[in-house]
Amino acid sequence: MLSAKSLFQEILDNDESFRLFCSIAASGESQGGWENARIAALVPESERDLAPKITRHGADEDKHGRIFNALMKKRGLSPVEVPSDTDYTMLLERHGIGLAHDKLKSDEPLSVQDIVTYLAHSRVTEQRASEQMELLRRNFGDDPDLGRAVKMISNDEDNHLAYCHEELLRFARAGHGRAIQRTLRECAYAEIRVYRDVSLAVMAHMGRILGWSRPRAATLAAGIHAVYAYERVMGWRRMVSLRMPERRDALGGPATAAPEFA
Repeated sequence: MLSAKSLFQEILDNDESFRLFCSIAASGESQGGWENARIAALVPESERDLAPKITRHGADEDKHGRIFNALMKKRGLSPVEVPSDTDYTMLLERHGIGLAHDKLKSDEPLSVQDIVTYLAHSRVTEQRASEQMELLRRNFGDDPDLGRAVKMISNDEDNHLAYCHEELLRFARAGHGRAIQRTLRECAYAEIRVYRDVSLAVMAHMGRILGWSRPRAATLAAGIHAVYAYERVMGWRRMVSLRMPERRDALGGPATAAPEFA
């Protein structure tokens, strides 16, 4: 029977598919680290108290990239070039989600609305990241090689999501509620399309590496389309709701160190 665990296990057991999986993950996390570092440097004066939290967010993302690279190194593997059709962060930017890199590369301070946009984008994408890492944690948390990495990254993603909820609620109380809801909806609709397209691309690349049959590849593609259909109709709502998190001030301290992989 095809299940999420059996699918991931097959990918993880093969060096080439594992290398592609980790390379894609490491690239996305490193990109997120750069983006957060630039945002922290350009925070407007009125929101400077946010800068340490944004810096912590970026440091966590950088750490995750190092973890995925370390997992490859432990198996004697080196990163591969990430196929453009699997580059989640780049495709989100092309769809106008988040802050444009041209803006982040300049030295002009961001506006408060830019920060609201950043937080709304992060709230949507961190929802996805939190759910994906929880799936891996549930299935591989006890794995001797992956367990520590999966648990650490999953905890960090939960912290990032909590931080986004708390800060967006603060901005909503300050009068940005309508803009927040509009931006969240726009981000959610774009993200579920990009996630569908990236998932189809990743599975196509994995299928070629692992030699999946056409019926199996078609079954996986149908599952991805079914998830998209559900998210397009109602699943997107989980990405736009806001509630005060149990984890308060989740990014209020320094980033934790990455584990060692002997």
